[in-house]
Order: sequence, then structure tokens, then C-alpha cells
Amino acid sequence: MAIEIFNRYENKYKISEDVFFKLHDQLSDVMQTDDYNKKQFTYPICNVYYDSADSYLIRHSISKPLYKEKLRLRSYGTPGEGSTVYVEIKKKFRGLTNKRRSGLKLNEAYAFLSSGDLPIHRPYMNAQVLREIQYLLCGRELRPAVYLSYERRAFFGDASEDLRISFDTNILSRREDLRLESGIYGENLLPGGVWLMEIKTARAIPIWLTKLLSEYRIYPQSFSKYGAEYKALITSAPDAGKIPDTVIPFPVPAYAQTVPVLVRA
Repeated sequence: MAIEIFNRYENKYKISEDVFFKLHDQLSDVMQTDDYNKKQFTYPICNVYYDSADSYLIRHSISKPLYKEKLRLRSYGTPGEGSTVYVEIKKKFRGLTNKRRSGLKLNEAYAFLSSGDLPIHRPYMNAQVLREIQYLLCGRELRPAVYLSYERRAFFGDASEDLRISFDTNILSRREDLRLESGIYGENLLPGGVWLMEIKTARAIPIWLTKLLSEYRIYPQSFSKYGAEYKALITSAPDAGKIPDTVIPFPVPAYAQTVPVLVRA
């Protein structure tokens, strides 16, 4: 049962392709590649982000509030009708990211996200996560907003480090044909040759990795794929969405204030 609950800090960095390959060679000596990378150098991740008609979730997110949430539907590659996909709710509270997700079949996911009605429970589902997503769906009228896909190369450390490093490239976005089964295509979000690196850990970044970042003069910077897409949208088409002077704060749910420890099932 591929259900995951993550509780971690995430740091992001934009790096050149040259730096990526240098880092890649050094990380390969001390970390293991993701299972998805065993058969291919990068693997595709496809997402449909859900938002309100006035883009409230992303407007709120880029205002850098104390608490924020995002909702997305994710697949690994282009899914078919009977493929397993994942509905995910991603929360951030006081800098700590918590991602919770449940597997669903593609048609079950579409039905749930469009109606808000919980599906008939199956062994591959996480009932608690689905109820949390249902709460979010009931609070706002959410609908498919943007498709985002990218190619990923990822590494993970041993259990003592609880460390994951991912590299994303070929980040594509589109605001039409928002179905995962429609395939991978869209506009490039970053210039060619740029990779987005994310360091994810529930603890401090280990010293050996800090030294490696210093060696290549790699510094963290705030970056959200959906946030970058939305900012590009309103820059090129101002009437498509406007960031108000003030954004009504998201109420912090009680369950978000006590984030669970890292669990993998």
C-alpha cells in the first residue's frame, strides 16, 4: 500500500546542468537512487493542482502566510483509466512541510475531487487523509487549475540521516486539457539547462552536504512550481488573476498545529 505521510523541512535551489552532473557524481557515492530511477535516469511526475475560481489557494500561498495548504492529483507517468494515482494535501506551518496522500484509481480520484463524496473504502486508500481532503473540498469550491509535470532524479540517504534530495528538470505547465491521461506537454517553466534541487529532511542538513553546497556556491531560494506558474500567468495576462493588497488568512486547523512524526507505510 503506497501511502505516505511526510513531515520535513524543504530547501530549494536552482542550479545549472553542469553543477547538477558534478553533484550527481558525488551524491552517487554516498546515497542511493530512488526506486523509480533504477530503470531510467529520470522519471516523469505529473500533477493537476486544484484551486478556487479566483486562485485563492495559490494567492494565499505566495503571500507567505503562517499556514498554507495545496491540493493536487499526482501520477507517475501518464496514467490509464485503471491506474493508481495519488490525491495529496500539502501543508506548511511555521516552515515545516507536511505531505499526506492516499492512493486512488484514476476514475475514483476524479469522482471524489469533483463531488467531495468519499469513495467506497478500498485497502489501498487512507481514510483519514481522504477525510482531511474532503474537509478542504467542502470549505471551498475547488476545481482543476493547472497541470504541472517534470522529470525527476532522486536520491535518499540511510535511515539515520532521513535525507532525500531530488532534482527536477523539463518543468512543463498548461491551463487547458487538465487531465492526467492527456499526456505530458506544456510550456517550459524554467530556462533550458536549469535544474531545481530540493533537499528534504526532518532534521538539520548534514555537515557533509553543507560543505558540498558551499563548495559549489549553491544557496537556497524560495521557489514554488505552482507559484512560479501563477506569477508568470498574471505577468503575461494581468486580467487572468490579481494578487490583492490583503489576503484573508487561512484558519489553521487543529490537526495542523500538531504535525505527526515521519511515517512511511
